[in-house]
Amino acid sequence: METIFAVSSPGLELFTAQELRDLELLNSEKAPMAGPQRSSSGADAVRGGIEFEGDQRAIYRANLWLRTASRVLIRLGDFRAAVFSELRKKAGQLAWERYLAPGQPVALRVTCRKSRLYHENAVAERVAGAIADRLNRQPQVEKLDDKAGDDPPQLIIVRLVNDHCTISMDSSGALLHRRGYRQAIAKAPLRETLAAGILMASGWDRIAPLIDPFCGSGTIPIEAALISRGIAPGHARLFAFMHWPDFDPALWRGVLAENKRQTHAPVSKIAASDRDAGAIRMARANAERAGVADCIEFSCRAVSEIEPTGAGWIVTNPPYGLRMSASKNLSNLYAQFGNVLRSKCPGWRIVLLCNDLRLLGQIGMRLDTSLSLNNGGVGVRLAQGIVED
Repeated sequence: METIFAVSSPGLELFTAQELRDLELLNSEKAPMAGPQRSSSGADAVRGGIEFEGDQRAIYRANLWLRTASRVLIRLGDFRAAVFSELRKKAGQLAWERYLAPGQPVALRVTCRKSRLYHENAVAERVAGAIADRLNRQPQVEKLDDKAGDDPPQLIIVRLVNDHCTISMDSSGALLHRRGYRQAIAKAPLRETLAAGILMASGWDRIAPLIDPFCGSGTIPIEAALISRGIAPGHARLFAFMHWPDFDPALWRGVLAENKRQTHAPVSKIAASDRDAGAIRMARANAERAGVADCIEFSCRAVSEIEPTGAGWIVTNPPYGLRMSASKNLSNLYAQFGNVLRSKCPGWRIVLLCNDLRLLGQIGMRLDTSLSLNNGGVGVRLAQGIVED
């Protein structure tokens, strides 16, 4: 059994934990865990996640099915290292051959906090040397770019905290929000993992109608359609574990077959609209690549022209301050949105992202804003409520 860590963006940990429970990969008593990690800017940040135990099949299933996680890491080593010779010796005793072929390209992401070994480049150099000691060949060390292609070098994460070293192998490769369908994006794209988390937080029952009146490039409605149809988010992409020496193609085919068995016809009506015709074209193209274009009703219209029927959910990511020119006055838009909701959607549940409580106040209804999330490095609130006429 491996120790596995599903990395989640701050605020999404509870939803990742629930996904793991649904996959029967996490004990119901297991609580979310969080660990400090240095951001690319050098400032201390906190990246949350869930630790669980599992075998090779669990690694494959977690990567295939998790909608809210960013990566799935495998704990390779956990030891004390206060001097460089100790670091290299102990790292050289790890089973690198299970995950790397000799000379395979790797990327080393190192963070050091409150440790005698504080020089991150020097730590990376010793770990690369340890890999060479074990595999009898120096690895090709490359720089990792999360925005680059879908098949990056094998990522190795090294953390030194209080002279304690943890080494993890990334089993995902490209970040898990990269489902493979979103090639066309609007001005302010919403990550697929965050969109899935919003839908989970909303309590949407996957049966009632769902409307996104500010759909942009379509991420929320597309994720809703994938959830509604039971389609695994990772079914059309590559993963780092496919390059591991112990990769089992037959086992992976069996895990993929599970996705095919669970896929079904859509149940709910999902509507996506935006006043920008270009955004609608992008959203429709993305939905076609995701294989769910027939599940979503796209239309180019202003928010005042939405046509809800019955009762359901409004789940959306409307424009807010940092997404538009500072000269734009969004107060009127939010006030108009509130008027439209009261006149056309009484009894509907409203769920939206926003970074400005003053803008949310313009909607003119009671909203729970207790859940904090992160949207592309910007702290946002998820506002939820029920529309009253």
